[in-house]
Amino acid sequence: MMKNRTNQITLIYILIFSIMTIACHKLLQQYTINSNYYFTKDILFALFSGIILKTILSKNDFRNTTIFKTLNDSNDKIKESNERYDIVSKATSDTIWDWKIQEDSISWNKGIESVFGYNENQVGNSSKWWFENIHPEDSIKMSIKLYSFLEQKTEKWQDQYRFRCADGSYKYVLDRGFILKDQNGKALRMIGAIQDITKQKEEEQRLKLLETVITQTKDSVIITEPNLHEGKIPKIVYANPAFSIMSGYQSEEIIGKSPDIFIGPNSDDQEYEKLINAIQNKEECQIETISYNKNREEHWVNLSMLPVYNSDEVLSHWVSIQRDITDEKRQEIEKEQLIRELTQNNKDLQQFSYITSHNLRAPLSNLTGLLNLLKDIPIENPELKEILEGFNKSTNLLNETISDLVKVIVIKDNPSIHKEEVQLKDVFENVFSQLDFLIGLHKPIIKINFEKVDFFNTNKAYLESILLNLLTNSLKYKSNNNRLKIDIMANRDDDNVILFFKDNGMGIDLERNRDKIFGLYQRFHNHPDSKGLGLYLVKSQVESLGGSISVESEVDKGTTFTITFKNN
Repeated sequence: MMKNRTNQITLIYILIFSIMTIACHKLLQQYTINSNYYFTKDILFALFSGIILKTILSKNDFRNTTIFKTLNDSNDKIKESNERYDIVSKATSDTIWDWKIQEDSISWNKGIESVFGYNENQVGNSSKWWFENIHPEDSIKMSIKLYSFLEQKTEKWQDQYRFRCADGSYKYVLDRGFILKDQNGKALRMIGAIQDITKQKEEEQRLKLLETVITQTKDSVIITEPNLHEGKIPKIVYANPAFSIMSGYQSEEIIGKSPDIFIGPNSDDQEYEKLINAIQNKEECQIETISYNKNREEHWVNLSMLPVYNSDEVLSHWVSIQRDITDEKRQEIEKEQLIRELTQNNKDLQQFSYITSHNLRAPLSNLTGLLNLLKDIPIENPELKEILEGFNKSTNLLNETISDLVKVIVIKDNPSIHKEEVQLKDVFENVFSQLDFLIGLHKPIIKINFEKVDFFNTNKAYLESILLNLLTNSLKYKSNNNRLKIDIMANRDDDNVILFFKDNGMGIDLERNRDKIFGLYQRFHNHPDSKGLGLYLVKSQVESLGGSISVESEVDKGTTFTITFKNN
């Protein structure tokens, strides 16, 4: 095309020059005779200059063609590069930015919206907007590193910082950039890609926390390979400091070895087999056995093996947590020995109580009979009469004490108690008849309310004994400052029967005696008839019936007992 155009220009030049030559020749013919010489010379000049013009134009055409081809090649490369850039921008999840440094203009790809939530109107077109959205704690450090990089000769840069999202939250990012400089080394343009590494950072922090826990914990931790090694426990790949302290081995001494080195003569073979089977079946396992340290000293360990799977659900490691339970085992053995001794002592004491109560019964009965016979013999000596009355009183008190002890023994020896439907009214009538003399002596005001509970399932003899002891205590420990008042009430609560027994007697100092109030041989007043067995017997009988008893009391104001029975 260029060649044809050159020929056309050359032809046009020759034609124009020839026409001008002819026109000049015609004009000269009017004034001179010999004009043919000049005409021929001008025609030859036209032809010669045309050839020269064609040569010059041809050279220019060749140069222009080369330049045009170079420009086309450059444009094709630029177009291909831009297309590649667009494809990468669309394909990557990274946020790509293009910063023209001299103009301080920056452009962002779609990642600024998909990753950080900014729309086009929210995104600034200068580096100021970029830096303003970097976390304040990271901004100064990142800016210093970036501008220091711009002054260096290197072309690649990267940094980690937190970048603010459109909703105000921050994401951890890895920013990597490439810089373009002119021939003088002056920074002109920088292109970079921001990658969201928030999840990686969170995972790093979680792993660092776990690492801290593992290294700082007092429990021994080892990590092993996933598979058995020649039928043995998998090889160790990590051991924490606590394991080194417990085993006596330094970490580098046991890495690559099987934990079988801790097994010795007294280790439990069955527990070891249990562990091997669990590893073969890829199951969690926990055992207790004797382990041996580097000096072959024994210690008990509680060992658990936990399988660890990777993201493809393939077993990658085993984590073993081991705790030294030597002291616990020793205490357990001592506890078992103590239980055996206490059980035997309890049996011995129970047998002693039976024997004592049985052996005392006969002479005590004889003594009581003799005292009853003396009542029919008139005694004139007042001192002897007083002695016999005191002796009679002490004998009766001893008889009551032995009876109470026998009741306690029977309760402790018979955990299952026969129960039946009992009418509360009948039980109290029997109790009042037994205490008729004391009631007549002290003349208390007694209020009874059984409207909400008439019958309930219990053991009649035990219930009579409980109420007899409580009522006896109220009469025995009445206040000297006011008339004795006793309130007895029964109520129902779901499947429970609740008895309330309240008096305004001497009361008990619970701040000093709350923990001892139902104890054996505990006395809270200096009363001559106090044996310290009543409340202990009451609590034993209540609990044998499956119930519970509580007390509230105040000195010189009275006492309230609350007894709860399950009505079943």
